[in-house]
Amino acid sequence: MSEIYTLSNKNGDNIELLLRQGTAGPSALEISPLYNNKGLLAFDPGFVSTASCESSITYIDGDQGILRYRGYPIEQLAAKSNFLEVAYLLIHGELPTRDQLSKFENIIIHHTMIKETMRNFFNGFHYNAHPMAVMIGVVGSMSAFYHDSIDIHDPKHREVSAHRLIAKMPTIAAACYKHSVSEPIMYPQNDLDYCGNFLHMMFSTPCEPFIPSKLAIEAMNLLFILHADHEQNASTSTVRMAGSSGANPFACIAAGIASLWGPAHGGANEAVLKMLKEIGDVSNIDKYIARAKDKNDSFRLMGFGHRVYRNFDPRATIIRNMCHKVLKETSDGNNPMFELALKLEEVALKDQYFIERKLYPNVDFYSGIIYRALNIPTNMFTVMFAIARTVGWVAHWMEMIADPSQRIGRPRQLYTGSVERNYVPMNKR
Repeated sequence: MSEIYTLSNKNGDNIELLLRQGTAGPSALEISPLYNNKGLLAFDPGFVSTASCESSITYIDGDQGILRYRGYPIEQLAAKSNFLEVAYLLIHGELPTRDQLSKFENIIIHHTMIKETMRNFFNGFHYNAHPMAVMIGVVGSMSAFYHDSIDIHDPKHREVSAHRLIAKMPTIAAACYKHSVSEPIMYPQNDLDYCGNFLHMMFSTPCEPFIPSKLAIEAMNLLFILHADHEQNASTSTVRMAGSSGANPFACIAAGIASLWGPAHGGANEAVLKMLKEIGDVSNIDKYIARAKDKNDSFRLMGFGHRVYRNFDPRATIIRNMCHKVLKETSDGNNPMFELALKLEEVALKDQYFIERKLYPNVDFYSGIIYRALNIPTNMFTVMFAIARTVGWVAHWMEMIADPSQRIGRPRQLYTGSVERNYVPMNKR
């Protein structure tokens, strides 16, 4: 549905803009006539009030704490689905039949291996390089190893590239970790499921296989579902922007990984662990709570509140129970960091300062604690995020490429530099 919205200025000049309505959420003004007819630009730093595209993949209502994938509430998917079923849903738009899911899982399983020449590529990185730095380079290089599927105008090529990215990302991620600890890169096992296979590649060695617990696989599966997509966030917007130029899918996903690496985006759960380390002990909680309330103090409680969710993060509500289950199974009662995290959660949930400001623990608070309990090293936290979010990135990339009205992204600017001036010779400066 659409209607005409008329803007007027103090001089009585009118301009008619198309008011476009989606199936849910705020309507959007199509503002291109502002520049075409009046020579005006919209100024919106951070794009907080700008719809950069039209999408049917994910819907968020931050005020009501709603997150839906293709219309399905995240609560239902987290309770009843698994990661590869959610991946199919995000890419294809509908939940799969039993046969469709079986075929999809089989395709993903048989795409998990990477080429031997690509395995050798890891040897070119410094021995202690950050896993995210390695991941960006390796994923970006996939267009050199898998250049038989990078014709973005061929629907079959797009599908093959999507399958390869989803399937190989855990293999690449685990290899990034193995390289960082100077251990042999492990091959995937086709008899394991998606999350179990990843944990196998992370922690097995040629000397001794690693058999993950059912709870570890369940927790990983839940985390991947909750992180699979989150609408037009920084990294997804980066993938779309890169893709709008016609870049190949592997380059676009590598660009998304680079954006995700930023501490304000994918590094939030790592920041939670650093904060807990700084607080140090349960006896220091009151002091740090007081510091967090002091606007003149630079200390901030990481993992509380969210830019989009003004009420509560629905993902945090889901993951909280899993966090407590994992800690109960993996902790022997003598882990001060876990004890500190749970006590901090308890104090913050009862403190009126945080309640009034709706600063509840978010998904990053709990995900970092779970990863730590599963022995995932801190420098791998953002890599874990990238594995899951690859599904969302691929879905958005495919949606954008298939859109016949798609154009190259080209934001404008409000110029505030020098006006025209003449060149001054060196001897007169």
